[in-house]
Amino acid sequence: MDAVWKYLPKMLEGAMVTVEITAISVLIGLIFAIPMALLRVSRNPLLWGPAYGFILYFRGTPLLVQIFLIYYGSGQFRVELEALGLWAFFREAWFCAVLSLTLNTTAYTAEILRGSIRSVPHGEVEAARSCGMMGWLLYRRIILPKAFRLALPAYSNEVVFLFQATSLVSIISLMDLTGVARVAAARSFAIYEIYIAAGAIYLIVTYGILYIFKKVEFRLSGHLRERVDNDLPVTTVLR
Repeated sequence: MDAVWKYLPKMLEGAMVTVEITAISVLIGLIFAIPMALLRVSRNPLLWGPAYGFILYFRGTPLLVQIFLIYYGSGQFRVELEALGLWAFFREAWFCAVLSLTLNTTAYTAEILRGSIRSVPHGEVEAARSCGMMGWLLYRRIILPKAFRLALPAYSNEVVFLFQATSLVSIISLMDLTGVARVAAARSFAIYEIYIAAGAIYLIVTYGILYIFKKVEFRLSGHLRERVDNDLPVTTVLR
């Protein structure tokens, strides 16, 4: 246990790096996933075709391979990237890790949203159209809000999976929680203690993420609040 207490501050710093790259990847990935999902539900093959190819690749290949291609593979295009002024970014492990995670979660989130958009009740869409809503107005007021509520349980799992998948970025020398734990275990030889402590930190953050999503889902789901209110005793309701 002495090794755990010795390296705990460094592990907490690594945990902050893990949370940071997860939050940035989730935010940017969600922004990119919305138009990607809209392209996927389009009937025009020139629109849904490229989106389908993007999703097919990033969902069908291992995240570790994607990280290697971006971090190590970008060196083959150093001249082109320097000409574009991008080599300063691609030579940094942090940027390559965030880019890899962002592209991966964009593909998964877009497919989740696509399924949610398809699951919006047809009656609600027809009712909105009868009121004169068409095109982007229909999506903004009816389809997308409903789709987000339907997608929330599956999306919470995607965020958790992405958070846990960040452990792979330690392979490209990024000192996240797993990277710090690997160095600490190698120096102290306290393999079980260090990795059990790292696993406990992952567990705490994971259930913190699930708790946040649970609160958001409860906030957005009026029928859940109504069910809780109906379960209250009559005296409590009158009070």
